[in-house]
Amino acid sequence: MYSKVDVKEKTSTLEKRIREYWVKNNIAVKSETSRDKAEKFVFFEGPPTANGMPGIHHVIARTLKDSVCRYKTMKGFQVKRKAGWDTHGLPVEIEVEKQLKLKDKKEVEAYGLEKFNHKCRNSVFSYEKEWREMTKEMGYWIDLDNPYITLENDYIETVWWILNDFFKKGLIYKGHKIVPYCPSCGTPLSSHEVAQGYKETEDPSVFVKFKLIDEENTYFLAWTTTPWTLISNVALVMHPDSKYVKIKLENESLILAKARLEIIDEEYEIVEEYKGSELEHTEYDQLFPFIKPEEKAFYVGLADYVTMDDGTGIVHTAPAFGQDDYDLGKKYGLPIIQPVDGAGKFNDKITDWSGVFVKDADKEIIRNLKDRKLLYKRKQITHSYPFCWRCDSPLIYYARSSWYIKTSEYKQQMIDNNNKINWFPDFVGEKRFGEWLENNIDWAISRDRFWGTPLNVWVCPDCGKHESAGSIKELREKGKMQDGSTVPEDIELHRPYVDGIEFKCECGGKMKRTPEVIDCWFDSGAMPFAQWHYPFENKDRFFEELFPADFISEGIDQTRGWFYSLLAISTILTGESSYKNVLVNDLILDKKGQKMSKSKGNSVDPMKLMEEYGADAIRWYLLAVSPPWIPTKFDEQGVIEIVNKFFGTLKNVYSFYVTYANIDNFDAAKYEFNENKVIEIDRWIISKLNNLVEVVTNSNDKYHPTKSVRAIQDFVIDDLSNWYVRRCRRRYWEMELSDNKKEAYLTLYHVLVEVCKLIAPVAPYLSEEIYKNLTGKESVHLDDYPIGNKKVIDTKLEEEMDSVIKLVSLGRAARNACQIKVRQTLGALYVPEKYKQLIARMEDLIKEEINVKEIKYIADKDSFVTYEFKANFKVMGPKYGKHIKRIVAALEQMDSNHIVETLHKNNEYYLEMDGSTFKLTEEDLSISIKDKEGFVFESYNQELFVALDTALNDELIEEGLARELVAKIQNTRKDKGMDIMDRIKIFYVGSNLIQNVFTKYADYIKAETLSDSFHCCKGEQEDMITWDINGNEVFMTVEKNYIIKKKYK
Repeated sequence: MYSKVDVKEKTSTLEKRIREYWVKNNIAVKSETSRDKAEKFVFFEGPPTANGMPGIHHVIARTLKDSVCRYKTMKGFQVKRKAGWDTHGLPVEIEVEKQLKLKDKKEVEAYGLEKFNHKCRNSVFSYEKEWREMTKEMGYWIDLDNPYITLENDYIETVWWILNDFFKKGLIYKGHKIVPYCPSCGTPLSSHEVAQGYKETEDPSVFVKFKLIDEENTYFLAWTTTPWTLISNVALVMHPDSKYVKIKLENESLILAKARLEIIDEEYEIVEEYKGSELEHTEYDQLFPFIKPEEKAFYVGLADYVTMDDGTGIVHTAPAFGQDDYDLGKKYGLPIIQPVDGAGKFNDKITDWSGVFVKDADKEIIRNLKDRKLLYKRKQITHSYPFCWRCDSPLIYYARSSWYIKTSEYKQQMIDNNNKINWFPDFVGEKRFGEWLENNIDWAISRDRFWGTPLNVWVCPDCGKHESAGSIKELREKGKMQDGSTVPEDIELHRPYVDGIEFKCECGGKMKRTPEVIDCWFDSGAMPFAQWHYPFENKDRFFEELFPADFISEGIDQTRGWFYSLLAISTILTGESSYKNVLVNDLILDKKGQKMSKSKGNSVDPMKLMEEYGADAIRWYLLAVSPPWIPTKFDEQGVIEIVNKFFGTLKNVYSFYVTYANIDNFDAAKYEFNENKVIEIDRWIISKLNNLVEVVTNSNDKYHPTKSVRAIQDFVIDDLSNWYVRRCRRRYWEMELSDNKKEAYLTLYHVLVEVCKLIAPVAPYLSEEIYKNLTGKESVHLDDYPIGNKKVIDTKLEEEMDSVIKLVSLGRAARNACQIKVRQTLGALYVPEKYKQLIARMEDLIKEEINVKEIKYIADKDSFVTYEFKANFKVMGPKYGKHIKRIVAALEQMDSNHIVETLHKNNEYYLEMDGSTFKLTEEDLSISIKDKEGFVFESYNQELFVALDTALNDELIEEGLARELVAKIQNTRKDKGMDIMDRIKIFYVGSNLIQNVFTKYADYIKAETLSDSFHCCKGEQEDMITWDINGNEVFMTVEKNYIIKKKYK
């Protein structure tokens, strides 16, 4: 028979037992190998970095991936799940620098590149054990024993093969451009990296005066939020077609855009007006003469990018630190003053601030301008500014040489490919990602760092020729080590080892590898190919079985990270996107909507949460609380609610079935199940189940997990537990195994098994536990996902039962409102006449559920309620102004029921008054309902309502006492440790009224409590329990009928 269910077993103990079963029986592997000949569903795992601890945000990402892969497996696909690790890049270097207490790149070089990179290699798996443990605990099935690792030679060789392909296509070049640069990390960033680091920050906003050379006391007024760049100013820029004015103040004259005069704080007089083009080449004094350029500088240039939205309409220009500035400098032949070193500090030529980080120098620069009377005014502004996504330092923009990939040549192809991708939600693909692709610029691929995939480009110092190698074989054919020896077959493809390889140039010179490594986002974007060492291995099956991905899923921050690098590399290499469907998840915040962080003390430990509540509950909660693409406000109380309401309910239903089935020695597996049911409530639950399967399957196929889990929750709690099982209890209590009882067992068994399959992708542990116990089969995860049977969906029956359930719900709400227990029988429930035909067959069911003697039908609710209303002055005041008092006075004299009923019917009421007509809507009035005395009214909407007759007579009171006695006898049975099917004798002490109830309702009480006899005792006995039966004190105990341990008098 079925194993006994312990509903109080600690969830983490249950999950550990299931996890051990999976490992022992190789279930995860079997879920793949059992479908070897099936259609492939390709999944790509985005590689995390294992040199940091996993967090709750990783749990939601992995829950989404795992649930989709499990679902697709159960739908009949073979889903391979290869893990991956991102092991290169600055995050790794920064951690090692901290460990070694190295401050910058110079100290790294002094420490030794080989030793440093060795430390990096050893550090990348610092937290691999924690990642592995979290992955196992949460039930994420992925192959951690055979992962792709970006530092391995095979992986790097494929990356080199891709870069070599791009090189041969003429797509890799070295350019001198303005690049976003992290002075802390000492390397430029790509545009998609920059996009990940913007945040609101405060910066100084300064209005600076530039003195004209030919005019006394006359200044151009320019504006900037980067005062440190003023050191490198070489020009001012105006819009050629905008109007500019010279204004006279008390002691000086200023020139600025006419449209920006609002920034002037004092009285002024406009003395001249001109177009921007008239001021071109007007010269001014150098603001900070630390460096004197040889080229002509310090004059006005013209550009269309100057706007009149803020500032002064005159833009300060430093070609070393901005793309627009740089382009303008090329147009006018302006010099580039670049006094900032690789650490973002001023060099020795800037004597006043030598060695100072540029942004730290802002205050002193502003003070200098003020002392020289060149500062018109300053203020602080909050604006969006880019910070390094790795180290959180502010970025600076300056001109430098870097290697680029010409992604801009493939912009339209990437846009076209993106339009073929199914994004969930679609607005991420259309807006966030799509609009960003529209502004695509070439990918800055090189990084001036140490630990990463070396850029496989060799440069001849003599003739400037570039060469590339796309494999170790090609490397050995083209190159030699510096000592002339052959390149080793097993050479490690990292610095400094590949730095020692030289190519012979056709000019006779020795080509050396350019010292940069590549953007680690290129590493991760190459994973569709590199994880399989393509094209060196798996070439024959790659495009048939391994590419492209049917599904990927990561956080929304990856739209300009991994999602982009995947698309860009694949589009250039193959012409197609490397993925078809992408599910995006947003951040996990604390319950107040704040970003989680250890410093704030609002972060949560996923391992502790899973130990306390179980992985199933955490996984289910994260998908149920809100759609994954909406920021999740994590609240532990929500997890507790899932544990109690959903999983607790499901366990109780499961336990109920197992307990009664074991009593009857009933094994559902021995019977053939037929979905075409005769008994109405069985037909109803089977119909609801198949409807649920349709809804869940449709939602899963559209990557909307929240709809799926919420639909399952509602079904289990409302339909299965609160209605079906509760309505069928007496069928399971029958003494004989009748056909009716068999059908009840078989139906409940079938529903439980199908629910296990439905929840298996999200709640893999509990579904496995229930499924194995009920079916005796190996694993729910090796079974097929349910398929809805439309033939057994009875829409009419569902509508009828749903109406009954709503009426019952309203009836219970009415009882709660007047605080009358359900066990107290009442006279009548009044329901709308229009529902008579729909629910006529189920009147007895409603009467039993609400515990009323009869159902009465009424045409309208006017007999039971009176409407009252007050004017909503906040709404009516602005609409009717001076008429408001007259309108309110008129309404007070009218029939409120008539007005409200008209509003309910027509959504508006026209008030005729003194020849004027005023249209009223429900928002103009605050409407309340007053119940008729002796009745309680509740409504679902304007058409569905109930009125409960609350009047009590002696007969109703006695019947209520009988029901209350039954409840207390059942409680006494539990307290005495009786088994469910034990027959009992009842011994009690009570008033004449209680004795009369025992006599009058003897058959009812005996049937409900499995009692054979009642015994009224003369006085309270030692082991009797005291109960309050609706204000009547009763002493009671029970004993098994066939054993009498004590004699009662």
